[in-house]
Amino acid sequence: MESYAAVLNYAIPFFMALLLLEAGIAWWKGEKVIRSMDTLSSLSSGLTNVIKDVLGLTVVVVSYDWLAGEIGLFEIKSTWLVYTLAFIGLDFAGYWVHRLSHSVNYFWNRHIIHHSSEEFNLGCALRQSISGFVAITVFFLLPIAILGVPGEVVAVVAPLHLFAQYWYHTRLIGKMGVLEHIIVTPSHHRVHHAINKEYLDKNLSQIFIVWDKMFGTFQEELDEVPPVYGVTRPVRTWNPIIINFVHLWQLIKDAWRTKDWKAKFTIWFKPTGWRPADVKEKYPLSGIEDPYTYEKYDPKLSRAMQWWSWIQFTAVFLLMMYLFNNLAEIGAQQAILYGLFLVLCIFSYSMLMDQSRYAWAVELVKSGIGLVLIWTTGDWFGLNSFSPIATYALAAYFLLSVGVVYYFNTSEGGQKAKTGRLRTDSVTTL
Repeated sequence: MESYAAVLNYAIPFFMALLLLEAGIAWWKGEKVIRSMDTLSSLSSGLTNVIKDVLGLTVVVVSYDWLAGEIGLFEIKSTWLVYTLAFIGLDFAGYWVHRLSHSVNYFWNRHIIHHSSEEFNLGCALRQSISGFVAITVFFLLPIAILGVPGEVVAVVAPLHLFAQYWYHTRLIGKMGVLEHIIVTPSHHRVHHAINKEYLDKNLSQIFIVWDKMFGTFQEELDEVPPVYGVTRPVRTWNPIIINFVHLWQLIKDAWRTKDWKAKFTIWFKPTGWRPADVKEKYPLSGIEDPYTYEKYDPKLSRAMQWWSWIQFTAVFLLMMYLFNNLAEIGAQQAILYGLFLVLCIFSYSMLMDQSRYAWAVELVKSGIGLVLIWTTGDWFGLNSFSPIATYALAAYFLLSVGVVYYFNTSEGGQKAKTGRLRTDSVTTL
């Protein structure tokens, strides 16, 4: 927990620097690849994911160390070859977990957040799941477990393998010559994020594109088919918590509503998007038939509200970094409470970004909880030891936030944009 949090002290500034570099280059080239609220939604999703990961809120049914100890046929030392094997093994496992996420209804819920942006930029890479409650990658690590690759090697390589998937989420890099035949490039991954029928569920590899070519899921980016990004059943929200569970909630509703008892159990394991016939007929859902005529989700927020949303994000980011750097002092149980409060903060300001009429009520609950925590303890998780003034400033921020959100909610809440709707010439029933 603490070691991963320490790594983030270096990883987060690095990712942010690359995101700013991409924005600067796009501005210099006169291209628009970033929308303010879309990017803020991506960054907010990244916060929820790292909070979950640092707090260890994922069930590991089988640990890799146990698996390697039980089935390992060899005992090999930590040489460069072992690290290479671990990297290739993780990439092989990553391909199959990724393919499963695109193929099975239940597992799509843990991946939809990554595809939910209707843009394609480095911010998209930060849209990572908090709805994957059970880790399944270990089951696809059987090959390297049999070879006896040590668990400590996998632990070192795993974050490197994850971070290496960040750079290719961009439209600013074209095709890369011979590398197109070896590794996943921005061109390959643009195809993967596109909803054009030619591109759906293609290029599932994470580092080495060879897996797609071996297993029949490769598709080259075509000059005559410009990628359109998002999901075929648009989420129409900036709220990362809602996005993380929107597909699961639909599965629950469909399983409850169907009269077919067999379907109540099989819906979870059917192909992604499958719905029981009776539910599909009675409760049709709209999806995108023609991606070129779809209008992106884009509520028209005032500049002031956008600035306030970024201020809210910054406050949550600073509170999160305080948590990560003081985990030992805060303690595990208190850290979970702290983390859940941060997720509530993100949910609250995302509601305002969506111009929800309930945003002020959620903000009232959030700030109320924050004030109660300060009032009952006289502190904010040990912040007084650094600066008592900071605790008072935080309390003042909670009070101010309620008033500001109420103002925006009443002055702009009725202006929710119609953009993001499915035009009649782009609609299909799913």
